[in-house]
Amino acid sequence: MQMNEVKDELLSSDIRQLGRLLGDAIRNHLGDPAFERIEHVRQLAIRFRRDNDAVAGTQLSDALQALSQEETTQLTRAFSYFSLLANIAEDQHHIRRTRAHLIAGSPPRQGSLSHAVGNVLDAGQADALETFFEDAFVSPVFTAHPTEVQRKSIQNCQMAIARLLNERDRVQMTPEEVEQNEEALGRGIVTLWQTRLLRTSKLSVMDEVANGLSFYDHTILRELPKLYSSLESMLAQRDARWEDVELPNFMKVGSWIGGDRDGNPFVTADILRSTLQTQADKVLDFYLGELRKLASQLSLAQILNSCSEPLRALAERSADASPHRVDEPYRRALHGIHARLEATRVVLTGKGRQADGVQSYASAAELLADLDVVQHSLVSNGLRSLARGRLRQLRRAVKVFGFSLAPLDLRQNSDVHERVVGELFAGVKPGLVYLDLDEEQRIALLLAELDSPRLLTSPYAQYSEETTSELDIFRAVREAHVKYGKESVPNCIISKAASVSDLLEVALLLKEVGLLRQDSREVDVNIIPLFETIDDLRAGPAIMARAFGLPFYRGLLASRGDQQEVMLGYSDSNKDGGFLTSGWELYKAEIELVNVFKQYQIKLRLFHGRGGSVGRGGGPSYEAILAQPAGAVQGQIRLTEQGEVITAKYANPEVGRRNLEVLVAATIQSTLLPQAQLQPKASAGAGHLAAMEELSGTALNAYRDLVYGTEGFEQYFWESTVIAEIAALNIGSRPASRKKSTSIEDLRAIPWVLSWAQCRLMLPGWFGFGSAVQAYLAAHPADGADVLRGMYTDWPFFTSLLSNMDMVLAKSDIAIAGKYAELVKDKALRDAIFTRIRAEYAATLDALKLITGQEELQQANPLMQRSIRNRFPYIDPLNHVQVELLQRFREGKQDAAARTGIHLSINGIAAGLRNSG
Repeated sequence: MQMNEVKDELLSSDIRQLGRLLGDAIRNHLGDPAFERIEHVRQLAIRFRRDNDAVAGTQLSDALQALSQEETTQLTRAFSYFSLLANIAEDQHHIRRTRAHLIAGSPPRQGSLSHAVGNVLDAGQADALETFFEDAFVSPVFTAHPTEVQRKSIQNCQMAIARLLNERDRVQMTPEEVEQNEEALGRGIVTLWQTRLLRTSKLSVMDEVANGLSFYDHTILRELPKLYSSLESMLAQRDARWEDVELPNFMKVGSWIGGDRDGNPFVTADILRSTLQTQADKVLDFYLGELRKLASQLSLAQILNSCSEPLRALAERSADASPHRVDEPYRRALHGIHARLEATRVVLTGKGRQADGVQSYASAAELLADLDVVQHSLVSNGLRSLARGRLRQLRRAVKVFGFSLAPLDLRQNSDVHERVVGELFAGVKPGLVYLDLDEEQRIALLLAELDSPRLLTSPYAQYSEETTSELDIFRAVREAHVKYGKESVPNCIISKAASVSDLLEVALLLKEVGLLRQDSREVDVNIIPLFETIDDLRAGPAIMARAFGLPFYRGLLASRGDQQEVMLGYSDSNKDGGFLTSGWELYKAEIELVNVFKQYQIKLRLFHGRGGSVGRGGGPSYEAILAQPAGAVQGQIRLTEQGEVITAKYANPEVGRRNLEVLVAATIQSTLLPQAQLQPKASAGAGHLAAMEELSGTALNAYRDLVYGTEGFEQYFWESTVIAEIAALNIGSRPASRKKSTSIEDLRAIPWVLSWAQCRLMLPGWFGFGSAVQAYLAAHPADGADVLRGMYTDWPFFTSLLSNMDMVLAKSDIAIAGKYAELVKDKALRDAIFTRIRAEYAATLDALKLITGQEELQQANPLMQRSIRNRFPYIDPLNHVQVELLQRFREGKQDAAARTGIHLSINGIAAGLRNSG
């Protein structure tokens, strides 16, 4: 048996056990005939997938077509639940293998903090590491894009099952305990089987807020402070200078949920207020619970150990009058802190009860100051070990989360800002049509108004619903800054930013509500352009250079520490120009932005708007960060965590901790290790860049010719995918399209990518690459292949690009995609387009193998190969079922059961693929 097979035996055992328990649940609920029918399909799927058994494939199709609607639904549920259980087993096995390496004392693994810190210190960069943390900022940002199809109830069931599997790995059980564990697993799986996969109503924004905050309960509130403590201890062990050093707050987890208005009319000022209040309640409840536990632990009697005078004063101010704690100053002090925090909760959220005479905390800094009194007293009286337990984690939590829990970003489309500003100008300058002005005229007008002390708004004027809503939400931000602190809403992001006036329009709106002071040129939020399309990415550096040349705007940046954040959109640039060109234009934009910011001596922070799928900029975060061009990270990075990826990364505390650690480790390495290794080798660099430009040009033409230049492609897309059904699925609060049309231009990138993933074609993650390589080899017959291989070997950007495409191709299936193509009614259109797609798919596979030298997909990634081997025999039947259901539905069998079956299949396939949207 191969070593990998030995390591994976426990995983196989878990999958078999979970599958058996699911089978028992199905048999008990549906009976033996239903179980045998599902098992028959499972066996055929395994033979068809693993053995390439054509006969099994035919039998599989026949068996599925023979199913009634009820039987089809039963089968869809069964395979969907198996995919969920396989996810749990894989996550647990990953934890198991990580722990095995740590227990064995193996060298630090790539992507771990130990590996990154060790590399930096070994390179003699100890001083640079100290400087790094003084200015570092790493922030994953949770968003509520509608690719997370799982209900929270399903996630809760999964976590309960995961805890039971984890328990078996952590504890040496007696036979009785093993039996009890298996019984509990069985009950958990029965509960999962009896829990609805689908929502019965569309999510509201506050539902999305609650779902997002659940990951703080499971992971973030506890694991992020632990990450800080672990890193501090690791540094102290490596270098005495770090002894007793508390690192600055270099990592926070941000959110868009409740602040992202782009295309979502349901995000209002009241929603923003409710979101912030809900976040405050979540974090204050956590602090209160930790204080209660801490008070129960610090039962230190004054007769046995002294305390500091500030601690004694804190205890005396406490209203704790219990005679049983009269000589326990730490408990009394903590009781007083708890009472003040309860009062704070009443003030901020309206919940709880404020005791008479108890003053609330004005800020999180005041709470931290009291906790610091406790910590200093313990340390100064020889009880340092007690200060390094729960108190240490709580103090760090207060530093990181404050009273607002997560920094909440605002986001809105530049077109909305433009219309609002236009209406405000029309109110004070009758006859002025702002939208008719050219860019230079707009800039001049905006700068003049920004430099004026007057306001454009009037409490007596009547404004449109849109303008009223926008002004209200900015006013709500100002309220939040007073109530929760300025860190509660620190950023304003401008979608579809395409000009300097887009930045100045937001500045003007901030001035109208008091978030920008004209006299001092101070602004209370970061104004962040989001460059999304290919044209906008190309124009972005010049836009920023022009903005930096404006004294007024430069003054605003001075109030923000001479730092400017720029967001880069991966999703829309991919939909606009295809996988290869999107990646390349993003890379070039970063290089040019680095140069512009260096010229104007402004610190750059990039915010990467990555999706879960490769078609939306997804892929492994570690490799993606290391593949950034020189100077693009600079110790600071933000990136979105979207859709079902949030569940995959952060539902399990240990997996979540590992993913947070990966982001920090990659940022440390990308910033501090010699930059030359992160770029094409100097001697070949120019040739690599030129080759990439050539490849991109050909790929762009191939992609746009298919998607935007082929007559009938829009019809082909809507008929060969589940896009229409996705639009009706209750998986998010935002509409699938920006406008009421079927135009691909108006379609959001999320359902665009999710639709292609469902039909297993995953076109946005690879189309155009095969044509690009073919053209390049034809133009460079002598050395073209060697150049491409050199790029793959020497250039992390190109390596990462191909690695992500390799993963996409491994998850795709052209034969299954062909089944979806048959749903297109027009045979001539179907044959013309799918023939092109199939030819490009074959060319892309050939090109990938030529450049990488691998004989099969994911050859260098045995973990992904294992995942595909375990998972895909259970996803494939769901695709076949989905095609059959779509055929019936579109032929007129549009009852509730048929619609439910389609939605179940969408859910199951998304769960199985894990990063499909």
